[in-house]
Formats: sequence, C-alpha cells, structure tokens
Amino acid sequence: MLLNLHVKNFAIIDEVDITLKDGLNILTGETGAGKSIIIGSVNVCLGGKISKDIIRHGAEYAMVELLFESGSRAVIHKMQELDLPMEDGQILITRKITNGKSISKINGETVTAQSLKEIAGLLIDIHGQHEHQSLLYKENYLDIIDRFAREEASKVKQKLAKEYNTLAELKKQLTQLTIEEDKRLREISYLEYEVSEIKEANLRPGEDEELTSEYKKLSNARIIAEGLSQVYEQMGYQAAGSAGDMIGRSVKQLAKLMDYDKGLNDFYNQILDLEALVNEFNRNLSEYTADLSNHEEDFKEVEERLNLINHLKAKYGNSIEEIANVVEEGERKLEQYYHYEETLRELNQSIAVQEKEVRSLSEKLSEIRTKNSRILSARIKEALVDLNFLDVRFKIELTRKENYTQDGFDDAEFLISVNPGEELKNLSKVASGGELSRIMLAIKSVFADKDEIESLIFDEIDTGISGRTAQKVSEKLSEISGSHQVICITHLAQIASMADTHYIIEKNTDGRTTRTEIRQLKDQESIEEIARILGGARITKTVIESAEEMKQLAKKTKQK
Repeated sequence: MLLNLHVKNFAIIDEVDITLKDGLNILTGETGAGKSIIIGSVNVCLGGKISKDIIRHGAEYAMVELLFESGSRAVIHKMQELDLPMEDGQILITRKITNGKSISKINGETVTAQSLKEIAGLLIDIHGQHEHQSLLYKENYLDIIDRFAREEASKVKQKLAKEYNTLAELKKQLTQLTIEEDKRLREISYLEYEVSEIKEANLRPGEDEELTSEYKKLSNARIIAEGLSQVYEQMGYQAAGSAGDMIGRSVKQLAKLMDYDKGLNDFYNQILDLEALVNEFNRNLSEYTADLSNHEEDFKEVEERLNLINHLKAKYGNSIEEIANVVEEGERKLEQYYHYEETLRELNQSIAVQEKEVRSLSEKLSEIRTKNSRILSARIKEALVDLNFLDVRFKIELTRKENYTQDGFDDAEFLISVNPGEELKNLSKVASGGELSRIMLAIKSVFADKDEIESLIFDEIDTGISGRTAQKVSEKLSEISGSHQVICITHLAQIASMADTHYIIEKNTDGRTTRTEIRQLKDQESIEEIARILGGARITKTVIESAEEMKQLAKKTKQK
C-alpha cells in the first residue's frame, strides 16, 4: 500500500507531506484547490510526462516521493530481478525534476523509465478519465478477459506465444526458400561466390588489428630508423661522451682504484653488469634497425593483405567475426538450396505440425475465455446493478478472427444495454462519460479478489452522477477497500461520507504566492467538510445535521 506522499515545489504546491492509511482514503476540496495536481504529481513520480511549468515559480527543482509497503511476491520478485535493494517490504520511489530533466530512483538506486514502469505497475493502479476512455477501444477487452481468467489462461498464453513465434519463423524460412528455379540457381551461384571469396582469404580472428599495427610501424619505418640511430649513437661507444663510452671509461677508472681500495669491488661488479646491459641493448637495437632497412617488401605485403580485409569488410561486415557469420549463413542456405525439394518438404511438414499445435492451443485458450467470459459477464452485470444500472444487460461476445496471432484467434466485444427495450450495442456507442466511469468501477470491483495490485487511485469516478447512483458508487468503493487500499478524489458528499480516512485539499494565498496544502480531517472536521459539499457557500444547522446523518448511515453500511 501507499504509506506516504511527499511533494515539493510542484506547480502551486510548495511542500506537502501526507500519510495515507489502509481502507478508503477520500480527498476533497474546493474546485481549483489542486486536487488534480496531487494526482498529477503521483503520475509524474511513476514516470508520467513532465510539463514545462511543473516546477514551482522561483524554485530550482521539483520533487515527488512515494513510499510503498508491499509483501507481494510479484513485487519482491521484480525488485530482485532488477537488482534493487528492499528492506522491511518498503519501496521509496523518488523523481526529481530540474530544468526539464529528471532522475528517478527506487530505494536510492537510479533506475530507467522502463524499470520504474515495471515496478509501478505492480504497486498502484490509477484510474482517471483516460482509463475510463480505454473501455471505448475493443483491443483492450481481450486483455480484461485474460486477466480475469489468469489462473487458467496464463500458462496456455505463454506456450501459445512461444509456439506462434516458432511458426512465424518457419514461415519466414519458407518464404525465403520458395523462389523460382532460375532465381534459385542465381542465388546458389551468388552464395557460392560469396563463401568461396571469403574462405580463400583465410582470415584469422584479430588479424586485422595485428596488420593495422604492423602497417603503422612499417609506414613510419624511416622515421623510426632515424630515431633509433640517434639513440644508438647516444648509447654506443663511437661518439665521445656517449653512454657506452662514459661507462667504459668508468670501468677502467674503477679497475685502477681497486688496487688502492678493495671496498670498491662491489661498485666495480655493478658497473660491469651495467656495461654488459648497455652492450646487449646496443646489439639488440642494431639488429632491430637493420631489419627496418628491408621493410619495403614487408610493407607491400601487409598493405595488400589489409586492402583485401577492408574490401571484404566493405562487402560483408564491419569485423572478421561478422564476415565469418556471412560464411556460416551462406553455407546454411546453400545446404537448403542443394537439397531444395527435401528441405521444402521438411519445412512444410514442420509448418503443418506447428500450425496444428498453435491451433490446438488457440482452441484451448478460446474455451477458457468462453467459459470465463460468461462468468465475468454475469459478475459485471451484478456489479452494474449495484451501481444503479437497474435495467442493464451486459454481454461479452467472442468471435473468431480469420488469422492466428500470438494471442490466439479470438476477438472480443463488450455489449451493453442500459435502458429497457434497447438492443445490446457496442460499449463505445452507448456509454456516456459518467457511465464509463461506473462500468470501469464495476470491472475493478469484480477484479478486487483477483488483482494483486494493493493500491487503487480513483479520480473523476463521480463524473456525471448524483443522488442514489452516487450512494451506490460510494458503497462499491467501500467494498473494494476491504481488500485494497483505495484513494479517491471526489466532490460528492455521498462518497466523502464513506471515508475511513478523510483529507482536505486547500489553496491558500498570502497575497504574493499561492500554495496547495493537504491535511487529515478529524471526525467533526470531516462532517463540516461534507456539509460544505452539501450546502455550498451557506452551511446551516440543517446541513450539518444532514452531514452527520450521512456519516452515521455510511458507518452502518460499512458494518454490514
């Protein structure tokens, strides 16, 4: 569940810190107080888009922090999979925005947008107008059915996706192989040429790097030789004052001095070693320089070899490894073309077997969906009746597509009739905005026992409703809060009265700046806020009494 929301320098919010509770958390406030900004901050923290004016005027950055507590196995597994730390089941998601740039962290570790999305999707579900509108698109219906049938359908879907991908790969191979005879012969000729050209080059892994280094050396042989000659002159014996000459003189001088002082014996032995080392250095240097003098032939050979490798790279790949892969793939295709009829027959047989497997799994998945669709239809209708759709009819209709996909061959349609005598029609053709919000709430209530996501946020759930319908919606929200943490922003007294914990969002100004603040209401304050919603600008004793009665009725409803 979501334990804490901390927002700083976000739009008109200076800084708010709110501790949320289990059960039904209700947020109310005057129009324009910043209720939508609160939901917006949560969305941004979970990876939502950033607007230009998101940072509060005069501030250098904006920051949102969400602290969750979860014991869900799916959440724990995902945290381990992403190698993120987790202690005592707590997950702190932070997003800091500075000059249009942002950094997201989970428990102190910087994460990518994709990782954040994966974690957030397991922790919280946000339902606003956009989510209600998703019911207008039939491509979402099959996903709803599969989520309901998850226990039966998930393994079948995973296997079907795997087998379908195998089938798609086999068909791709068949398409590549099924060509006209003259084209096949041309392809064989071309592949044979490619393979032969690369094999004749007899390339070695890393050879290009070795030759490049050798080419660099040989192309600068004259400069190297001249430089080494200077070194040899400075280290040899021919020039007065060279290292060899000076060391030789020192050897003779120490040999004379040893007649007077035997303690110089160690120095004499050391300088003899030094003289031997210099002699060996000069000898090796001389041989290396002599080899450079015959570099022309070697240079030509290296250059030609490098030109050949670069020519092959230009045609077949950027590295010797990639060129080798061309040979491997070419030989595989040639083997197929050499045994064309046999390969074609085997491939068609494999496709037939694979299609049978895909068809079998698709039919099995369709049976699961058909069975669960009937149950889901009945439960959604029951939930819709609870939400004051008194004469509603609801049906999930499955039809078969012409082609298979990795999701099988089913196509789903949600059909509804909200008035007596009306035909069942596509949901998108009959439902208003307010009805869509209630239908989504009905679906969420059906999923309450199946959905592992612990926290649900409802924004604009009360769009276009009032009276008895609003009461029914409040009861349904309370019902869902029995198994989930529910956070709901509302402007209806019926829903506010059902709160287990009630918060008010207020906008205050000192004449220079405006800021949004949130605070938890005590019991009497909650009654006064419900009265404000009921009575508007003028709150009378009768309005207060009505608010108290609504709270009492809500309490009795929750105790049933």
